Amino acid sequence: MPSIALAITFLLLITFCYVSVCVASPFGACRKCNGFGFAVTTDRKGRPKRGKNCRRCKGRGKRIRVGRWLYNRAAHTYRQGTH
Repeated sequence: MPSIALAITFLLLITFCYVSVCVASPFGACRKCNGFGFAVTTDRKGRPKRGKNCRRCKGRGKRIRVGRWLYNRAAHTYRQGTH
């Protein structure tokens, strides 16, 4: 029984930490371009150079976090239901 309570407490702690991260910083770095906003390629000499803009983040380098996206959808649904 104590292990179940410990597991529940641990999951609640992780959830609370993630919610606080989503509130403090709703946007994270794009996973495809690592926050650069473009692909990094190399020239013929092997030096890095700027490539094309990232299609996923449209060159911004930021993405909305999953928790914030879910909150935005829930808030939108709530607002639509109360009108």
